Amino acid sequence: MTVHGEREKIPALSKAEAGKVLKQFVAGYNKANTGQDPAATSAYETGALQDIDAAVIKTDRRMGRGGANFQPLVLRDAHYTIPRQAGWPKFFVADALPNRKTDRWFLAFTRNGPQEKWKAAYLLSLKEDQVPEFATDADGYAKAVPAGKGAGGLVVDPGKLGTAYAKYLMTGEGETFAPGPYTDGLRQQRAATAKQPGKRIRSIDQAYEFPAMALRTKDGGALAFFATNHFQNKTLYAGSTVNITPETEAVLDGPKKKTNKMTYTTVSEQVVKVPAAKDGGRVAFLSRLPHLTAAKAG
Repeated sequence: MTVHGEREKIPALSKAEAGKVLKQFVAGYNKANTGQDPAATSAYETGALQDIDAAVIKTDRRMGRGGANFQPLVLRDAHYTIPRQAGWPKFFVADALPNRKTDRWFLAFTRNGPQEKWKAAYLLSLKEDQVPEFATDADGYAKAVPAGKGAGGLVVDPGKLGTAYAKYLMTGEGETFAPGPYTDGLRQQRAATAKQPGKRIRSIDQAYEFPAMALRTKDGGALAFFATNHFQNKTLYAGSTVNITPETEAVLDGPKKKTNKMTYTTVSEQVVKVPAAKDGGRVAFLSRLPHLTAAKAG
């Protein structure tokens, strides 16, 4: 009997195959960072994570870090959460302990077709007490919540998280997100620095055009990964000059020059707990990773 993966819900891959994908990620990650080659990230990463890690390598290279001094990544105690899915793209989540001073790394891998390579799209760290219990079937496979296909019994469609978060940061409207450092705390921080003597900072937020990934949890909610873009326009009074730090210079679009205006682009990836609609409540941020990816004068 032929099983059509585009119609039937089948496992994204086997655990053995998932282990090979994780090993390929580690090998690519170590090669790119040791060789200080930001373009090499495209071989094993995609989406916001690739943007962030390419910028990290550029910054490390400019700051004299990494390269021969890079500590190779080692992951141990890996677990794999693999959903049954129909059609493409497909995804799965791997979590493991890194040889870094962080909590467990959660990596969401995706691919758009059977001939494509699995690539990591999200990477965030979670504490042990933040990790939810995933809903699984009789065979131990997880249940994906399709993004952009409706709320799926959740308080918000995972595919709309990026747009909702960007709108909230811009306006403060709505009650989708729970209070915390990445929501009302970030808005308060921005308000405090927006207008200073001789300086104005304007923030613009947008959804990142890449699919969110969500897995159903035992309580009926979901663990969801999504990404956003954040632009910051900084203007100093006439005759003043923006201080271009080495970190900014590393991702500068064009030559370094004196200017009183600068636009900074930050890409952020986040993982949140989305409650079930029947329970109500707000989306809670578990982890967020923003990084400066570009800067341009004017």
